[in-house]
Amino acid sequence: MAWLSYENQHGRNNVYVAANPLNPGSRKRTKESIASVRHLYIDIDTDGDARLAALRASELVPPPTSILSTSQGKYQVLWRVEGFDSARQEQTLKQLAIAFGGDPACTDCNRVLRVPGFLNRKYDPPYKVTVEYPDDSIWNPDDFELDASAVNAMLPGTPIGSRKPPSKRSHSESDWAWVSHELVHGKDALTLTHELASKRADKPNPLYYAQRTIDVASARLWFIEGSSFDDVIAMLKCRRCSELPAALCSARAREIATTAQRMIAHRKTA
Repeated sequence: MAWLSYENQHGRNNVYVAANPLNPGSRKRTKESIASVRHLYIDIDTDGDARLAALRASELVPPPTSILSTSQGKYQVLWRVEGFDSARQEQTLKQLAIAFGGDPACTDCNRVLRVPGFLNRKYDPPYKVTVEYPDDSIWNPDDFELDASAVNAMLPGTPIGSRKPPSKRSHSESDWAWVSHELVHGKDALTLTHELASKRADKPNPLYYAQRTIDVASARLWFIEGSSFDDVIAMLKCRRCSELPAALCSARAREIATTAQRMIAHRKTA
């Protein structure tokens, strides 16, 4: 560690660590060399503060184990986990990246991440990586409510796991289609929120699920109708300002507007 610190301080290297342990004797960091899955993670490098605020407020994921600030407004978030194999880990990493706007390249089991206390030398001046530890729990797959079919419904054409044939829609896909139809035909969003929450009492937090589904669908519709990014954020904030603290409401609106924009862009390129 002393040698790494000296090299890092004197400008000779960046320092990284594997998020998961390697098999004894491994000389390469390949997927086959990963001994076990110990972490999930997301690399947030765009709109970092807003997306991190949305992640912290979300009930879809448990509190992170650690949050690294890797440069101004950029973060790496990790959860200590058990009970994941490499296939399920990588599927969940993709879902995390889609749900919270993370780097889609940071979704493989042999990823390396930055180390707190060392300098990120990609910048001039170098940026010292810092860390906070919100929670020391170890989480399992059931703690992550990132339903693959729901993510697929929100991002058409994005394969995550096995997509069901169109004739066999999941509940979440059916909810998305119904909400989109109702909004296009002028249904009041707040009324629709309560109806969807009542229909989906099977969800861990039906109201949160309904609010997010309807707000993402609304933002997508507003963009299609020609609204600007700032106008969409303003309309989302106005809709939920009586239900959420101001700072969270603003960050949430920006994250939802960004998600809706990505949906539209993905549809155009799919």
